Amino acid sequence: MKKDFISILDINELELEQLLSEAHQLKRQKKAGTTHLLLAGKTLAMIFEKSSTRTHISFEVGMNELGGHALFLNARDMQIRRGEEIRDTARAASRYVSGMMIRAYKHSTIEEYARYATIPVINGLSDLEHPCQLLADIMTMQEHFGSTDDLRVAWVGDGNNVCNSLILSTVLTGLNVTVSTPKGYEPAEEIVAKARALGGNVTQVREPEKAVKDAQVIITDTWISMGDEGEKEERMRVFKNYSVDAPLMKHASPDARVLHCLPAHRGEEITDEVMEGGQSLVWDEAENRLHAQKALLVRLLKSKPAP
Repeated sequence: MKKDFISILDINELELEQLLSEAHQLKRQKKAGTTHLLLAGKTLAMIFEKSSTRTHISFEVGMNELGGHALFLNARDMQIRRGEEIRDTARAASRYVSGMMIRAYKHSTIEEYARYATIPVINGLSDLEHPCQLLADIMTMQEHFGSTDDLRVAWVGDGNNVCNSLILSTVLTGLNVTVSTPKGYEPAEEIVAKARALGGNVTQVREPEKAVKDAQVIITDTWISMGDEGEKEERMRVFKNYSVDAPLMKHASPDARVLHCLPAHRGEEITDEVMEGGQSLVWDEAENRLHAQKALLVRLLKSKPAP
């Protein structure tokens, strides 16, 4: 693997297969009460510019279960807030910890940390991508469908960072992804072009009903991401017909399942009926953040044997 995990395409198809195989194994071991202290003596610095629930909990618990330590760093309390350059923070932190996980407003912030750090840097979320979420999503699809090859996936809602990573993941997984967004809220054009150039199967439509027709997986996310709060009134108006509800689900495959990375705003992008219904895999998906990230941490941080 590369030193860093900033984009879902920082791993190749074989590496994704191996990583998720290890994630499934770690999940089985946890259920059986078996522990392996694979990262004993390792410390992960977790830098948060944005608030977090699942990313914070899953990375911290994951490091603890692997025998390591996670260090929570609120960006507001760091010297960066007082003008220290990222390159200086990255270089100094590289002398203290084994890796860094960063949840940032700008993708370029994480890229700059990675450029100057001599340790692995993990994207815990940026405005462009959320690759760790996709590891959990793909793992969840594998659990319930066996394979992702030719699996029909519909994205309904905002073409945001999670949507971008889903689109790029088609290059690695064989997923057939159809994206339905309102005009002006499409996924990044360069992301769609990159995925298609690398052989990914991505279709864009306007109507949610067309996107979910015969789909086996329906994915949605909040209409108002962190940083978009000032657009709430407009977004609520624009997205009102993009809710994953029972009538929309009738257009999907009878065996369709629903994913949502959380937090969810019930009654907006997804109804309570769907989220709590038998087609929801939301809680499996949330749990799999832990197992997929543990596998990622082992891959990136585990010491290589001495020559």
